[in-house]
Amino acid sequence: MPRPTPAQLAYGSCTVILSTLAMLLLSQASSVLAVAVIALAALALGLLVAMTVPLPGTGAAVRPAEPARESERVPTTL
Repeated sequence: MPRPTPAQLAYGSCTVILSTLAMLLLSQASSVLAVAVIALAALALGLLVAMTVPLPGTGAAVRPAEPARESERVPTTL
């Protein structure tokens, strides 16, 4: 398995921090169990975001357009 890129680490870390803060503020969790569930959910979300950031050089290859068939060509007479 290749090492994560700096972009993947940055996106994943920011996702964990921001989603944890947002979920804690929105849920107003006060019990230890609720905070633990929110922390685990934020870690899972951060991992998902980090793994979906495309790796450099693994984008879809662009194929050249196929030439039009003779029956599809439009005459260009003036």
